[in-house]
Amino acid sequence: MEVKDIFSYDWTYLLPEFIILGFATVLSLLDLFAGKRLGKHAIGLLSLLGIVLAGVFVFVNIQTLDQPYSYMADMIRVDDYGNAFKLLFLGGTAFTILISLSYMQQGEVTHRSEFYYLLLSGLLGAMVMASSADLITMFVGLELLSLSSYVMVGLRKKSLQSNESAFKYVVSGGIATAVTLFGMSYVYGLTGTTNIYEISQRLAEAGMMGFQFIIYMAFAFLAVGLAFKISAAPYHMWAPDVYQGAPTPITAFLAVVSKAAGFALVFRLLLISFLQVPSAEGPFFFTQGSLFIGWMAAASMILGNVMALRQTNVKRMMAYSGIAQAGYLLVPFVPPTTLFFSEVLFYLFGYLLVSFGVFAVIMVVSREQKTEDLKGFAGLYHRSPVMAISMTIFMLSLAGIPITAGFFGKFYLFMGALAQENYWLSAIMIVTSVISYYYYFGIIRQMYMRAGENEAPLSVPKGLWVFIFILAIATVFFGAFPGLVTDYIQATFNPSFDFGDMLPTRTP
Repeated sequence: MEVKDIFSYDWTYLLPEFIILGFATVLSLLDLFAGKRLGKHAIGLLSLLGIVLAGVFVFVNIQTLDQPYSYMADMIRVDDYGNAFKLLFLGGTAFTILISLSYMQQGEVTHRSEFYYLLLSGLLGAMVMASSADLITMFVGLELLSLSSYVMVGLRKKSLQSNESAFKYVVSGGIATAVTLFGMSYVYGLTGTTNIYEISQRLAEAGMMGFQFIIYMAFAFLAVGLAFKISAAPYHMWAPDVYQGAPTPITAFLAVVSKAAGFALVFRLLLISFLQVPSAEGPFFFTQGSLFIGWMAAASMILGNVMALRQTNVKRMMAYSGIAQAGYLLVPFVPPTTLFFSEVLFYLFGYLLVSFGVFAVIMVVSREQKTEDLKGFAGLYHRSPVMAISMTIFMLSLAGIPITAGFFGKFYLFMGALAQENYWLSAIMIVTSVISYYYYFGIIRQMYMRAGENEAPLSVPKGLWVFIFILAIATVFFGAFPGLVTDYIQATFNPSFDFGDMLPTRTP
């Protein structure tokens, strides 16, 4: 292997990460020395500028990078797979900042600047997770995102509910980290390396030598530990309390960016590392591994949707909805096909649009009604027709009703499951989706069929009004023309060099 020094690499491919790191560092120093002299939104707007610049260089990498480029003995790998997830992370964080500019005016978060550079730190951790090809850098990225999230959840320091949710999040996250590290220790003990591509080869050799049971244990611990980050069963119970107690923009960040980062790690770590492991019935990941993930998906869909029926707090309801969404997103792994990457990416894109729209409307309504309960949406159509219609579109998309982006997201996952003859998982998808209609339509019922306490027009900041309206239009537009996204994904992003030729093919 050729030994390189630090100056022999082309560092321009890591400019997106360097930009986010630089802005987070500079903004923290700027807040320290000139915080009181800055305007209310200066740090937030500068953070948004950093995200836009990073996004530009991600697009440059997409256009100029023909094959993966590795750094430091393949610890960091810049490729189409990572770039696709980075766009999701950057878009989600930009949306978080846009809705936070209005949220900060409420005065619940006293240290505004901390909010923004912690957000950039979490974003940097997610980007490192997407580009990691080594257990060490994966764990560093995971902890950077996690530690930033722990602090951001507790930023409403005068709220006992926020403090409680932050404490629960730290404790749950610490246990999940321990479980994940325990699984990694098994993997390292079997292979003697931390590089996931070398792990893939050496785990296959360990499997042929009779260490299948330990390999299965390692897979189970890693899957359960990573279930925490995507809020999937069996490690999902932290989500309702944290979603309810966190500032609403951070709730949206956790629902989309943190969840997408978890799936990026699931792809890299579980699929690649265990892809070549043999078993008596065939390749392990396509037999026992897929069955294990399939049960996780089924449990997440059932528990998430059933528990959401009992919720009266809208943010808690969205937390259980997010648990169910994690279950849907696990379906393409059971087992994966050549199209699973585009299926998951399209679903996450639609979920990005819908989730930030939902939480933006929740933020507006809860601020005026002084409650996050369902009753706060009573009579919303008479007070703000645009907000009510937009929220209706978001709920229909989450429920998977045509013509919305959420419908085609679920449709692609469902057809993929049928193509793999996973009829039991397809049936659970249908049944749980029907169950979800009850609580999604419960919000719609409140907005149109229940009388509110007053009929005064709802006060909505103009910028937030435009943001919600655009997301609603985009949800319908990409639901009417889903091929614009799927064709772009398939033409632009090619993760085949990561997964080799072992994935079974499937026609669209």
